[in-house]
Amino acid sequence: MDLTEGTIQEKHRRSRKMMLYFGIGALIMSFAGWTSAFIVSSSRPDWLSDFVMPQPFWTSIIIMIISSITFIIARKALEKNNKSLTTVMLIVTFVLGLLFVLNQIKGFNQIIDMGYNFTGPTSNVTVSYIYLIAVVHIIHVLAGLIPILVVIVNHLRGKYTSENYTGFELAEIFWHFVDLLWLYLFFFLYFFLS
Repeated sequence: MDLTEGTIQEKHRRSRKMMLYFGIGALIMSFAGWTSAFIVSSSRPDWLSDFVMPQPFWTSIIIMIISSITFIIARKALEKNNKSLTTVMLIVTFVLGLLFVLNQIKGFNQIIDMGYNFTGPTSNVTVSYIYLIAVVHIIHVLAGLIPILVVIVNHLRGKYTSENYTGFELAEIFWHFVDLLWLYLFFFLYFFLS
């Protein structure tokens, strides 16, 4: 297909999606670099090999999966012009995103209770990597909550229809990305620390 074909609206939609995919590609490369550094550093003599992932990090997996499902339900409802179900599912997705962040904070508190801090005399290189990787992911989740909030407001204003929902779609793509990213990061950390 010639990318110059189509209406102005179709061209704008394609270009916005392409820019989002470029951004996601850059984020993937960043996290690949951090996880590669994690692997290289795991040969250090002060590396923790018996670190137990905090329970709230496990709970966060379930929350993120459910939030992706609720976003899918919201899109399907929008495609069927079911405004009320779309609104409810978007709000549920947003609340689940907030719950994810709260669970992460609880997980960090448990790490601190285990005696490990990000820096200082009670820090460890292993835990510092966990903090770095998880905190950067939390920042991206928070960044993903902003478009969801914008989508909720725009949806309530009647901006989206079953044929025109580019902003909605972009927010959904990014949200699924941060969901899959957390699954990758969690299991990466879990298997490399076990």
